[in-house]
Amino acid sequence: MTDPATTPGSAAQQQIDTSVPHSARIWNYWLGGKDNYAVDEAAGDAYSAVFPGIVTVARSSRAFLRRTLTYLVEDAGIRQFLDIGTGLPTGDNTHEVAQRLAPETRIVYVDHDPMVLAHARSLLTSTPEGATAYIDADLSDPDRILATAARTLDLTRPTGLILSNILGHVADHDQARAIVARLMEGLPSGSHLSINDGSRGTDADYEQAQDAYNETGAVPYFLRPVDEIAAFFDGLELLDPGVVSVPLWRPDRTATAPGPIGEHGGLARKP
Repeated sequence: MTDPATTPGSAAQQQIDTSVPHSARIWNYWLGGKDNYAVDEAAGDAYSAVFPGIVTVARSSRAFLRRTLTYLVEDAGIRQFLDIGTGLPTGDNTHEVAQRLAPETRIVYVDHDPMVLAHARSLLTSTPEGATAYIDADLSDPDRILATAARTLDLTRPTGLILSNILGHVADHDQARAIVARLMEGLPSGSHLSINDGSRGTDADYEQAQDAYNETGAVPYFLRPVDEIAAFFDGLELLDPGVVSVPLWRPDRTATAPGPIGEHGGLARKP
């Protein structure tokens, strides 16, 4: 399914502002992607000059997503996902990980960024057995997200909700909690919530770099105390080991993981 409003084209391209750095493009740059501009590389380099560990944060975030998806498909039996705040395509996107394990899996991506919109075709590649779709919608409109996702997903069946490095864009914590609660309200028992976001209280250089980035005129991203990230899971059954620095969440035994970093996440089940 392709919503006409999300079809890549010149209109979407014209909306891309290459004069201001953008978090999705900077994140793509840190992950080694090529979908970014000189302004994003400059902002990314300025950030990493203050906090060189940001590349580790970006890659650890992607590794956390891969591990949680693996659990959800292999152990929880989830076969459909709603991934909000998709960002630009890099390696191991949600549909790639999930459909490698279960080709029949269905995925709906949600984002509200013209650069992502311009790359929607690369996100919409699915196995013949499964499906992927892309919704042009804002996180602040959970009712529209749920209604449109229902065109591709059966929201009477357990669904994996993925919120990876997106809630930090909602400055008000109560508003962010309300959005998460409304999204989970629209999903049935047995659904799971995966969240990871930047956290305060781990690395002063990280906090300084993020505060400086927020003053550049780009869309700000707010690091949160760990207890505020944990509060997003209220009312759900939090899986072990709880909300932890993402490299410590069920790490791959065959890989060398970094120590604790300023990125926390967890996975929980809706009873």
